[in-house]
Amino acid sequence: MSKASFKYYFISFKLVVLVSFCSFIPEVAFSQKTTKIRLIQAGSMQYDKRLDENVKRLIGDVIFEHDSAYLLCDSAYMHDATNNLEAFGNVRIKVNDSLNIYSDLLNYDGNNKIAYLNKNVRLVDNNAVLTTNHLVYDRNTKIAHYYDGGKIVDTENKLTSFIGYYYTNSKEFFFKDSVVLINPKYTITSDTLMYNTTSEISYFLGPSYITSDENIIYCENGWYNTLTDISRFSRNAYFQKREQIIKGDSLYYNRNTGLGKATNNVTMIDTAQNVIVKGNNSMYYENDGYSFMTDSATAILIDEADSLFLHADTLKVIFDSEQQAQALFAYYKTKFYKNDIQGKCDSLVYNFQDSTITLFDQPVIWSEDNQLIADTIVLLTKNNQIEKMLLIHSALIISKNDTNCFNQIKGKNMISFFKDNELYKIMVKGNSETIYYVREEDNALIGINQARSSEMLIYLENKEFKTITYIDRPDATLYPEEEIPPQERKLKGFIWLDEIRPKNKFDIFQEDSPGKIE
Repeated sequence: MSKASFKYYFISFKLVVLVSFCSFIPEVAFSQKTTKIRLIQAGSMQYDKRLDENVKRLIGDVIFEHDSAYLLCDSAYMHDATNNLEAFGNVRIKVNDSLNIYSDLLNYDGNNKIAYLNKNVRLVDNNAVLTTNHLVYDRNTKIAHYYDGGKIVDTENKLTSFIGYYYTNSKEFFFKDSVVLINPKYTITSDTLMYNTTSEISYFLGPSYITSDENIIYCENGWYNTLTDISRFSRNAYFQKREQIIKGDSLYYNRNTGLGKATNNVTMIDTAQNVIVKGNNSMYYENDGYSFMTDSATAILIDEADSLFLHADTLKVIFDSEQQAQALFAYYKTKFYKNDIQGKCDSLVYNFQDSTITLFDQPVIWSEDNQLIADTIVLLTKNNQIEKMLLIHSALIISKNDTNCFNQIKGKNMISFFKDNELYKIMVKGNSETIYYVREEDNALIGINQARSSEMLIYLENKEFKTITYIDRPDATLYPEEEIPPQERKLKGFIWLDEIRPKNKFDIFQEDSPGKIE
């Protein structure tokens, strides 16, 4: 075969295929013929030329059938030419065994299989009943929708909205604009909501509130299972119970068990105690009265003048039966910052009832130029200011006097007194010792005072020792500087921890290097 013959043969073959395909298109398109509405029964049938020669007027127990659906009414106009009917009085569309639609008026387009229902419209599908004044039902898509207000009622819930769609195959309702769902236990208001009548799960697709006697939940995306009372929320979500508010990127809540979970950018706010707790992972045990926060856990004790910022591996808040916060527990690698006081320990307890803070396991407190350490330290506060500080067992107070000079006070126990958050008096009880650098007014060193007694009373002024009173068997000696070698100028247990002292609220997240005890 020559090239010219092959080209002619190929072009001819393409034309034959194209013509065959084009002739096939109308056959496929018109094979899906529209079905005529069929009259099954009527009490009487009339023709009225004033209406149209092709219009039948049917009166009394009228029944039509169209593609396996039945249309019943008191009277109707049947338009044979347009395959359309108008029905009046006790209108009913029986779509299948479970789905029936009722109204006073109906306009049914048989060619497009769309029903327009008006006045006292009622859609009944198993246990769900939808009522509205205007409803459009498309039998092709099996979607019913209303556009000027409707209500759906099932076994426990009543839902209203301005716009609504019902997907009869999936049993799902889609609601828009002024959505309100009322349940015996709570009320949901939403901008946009989807509700499945089979699973009884509500899906939130816009700003939504769930309000009950116990709490309020807000989200802009999420779902709520009305059967199990289990829910998950996201997008600006928060949970509020009395004075407590929990926010997070994702919230989970089981209303029956009282278990709540929050993840990523979690914030817990207690407006009664002026406390904010932050982190990325939180568990809330509502019925047991406590909550946990982990992953960058931070607590903020709010004060208009000077808030306290605290960080630990885990934070735990205890509530009473009225959901009032009773105590805050901080576990492992605890550190806090406030402008006039900072602290570090392994574990800490803040009691909201008496405003006491207790530090356990190698605690250290920094206040102005003073460093305070003991086995246990208790801070007694009032109006967000420290009134007293108890240093229990192996108490040691150190203040830097010069480049390499440290004033030191040591004892079994100590009570430190504060005024305007400034240390002004110290009572030392048991095995008291001091090393104190005595200076002239021009700061010239006079000597080093070493003293021991059973108890001491020390007053400070302008952050300096003003008077020291030795009580019970005192022994004090002022030595020239050269007579005391450097290794003897520090009391047993001396440790200077300025390197790990938080200098700002961000330093509470820094890991510490161990200090050196001398």
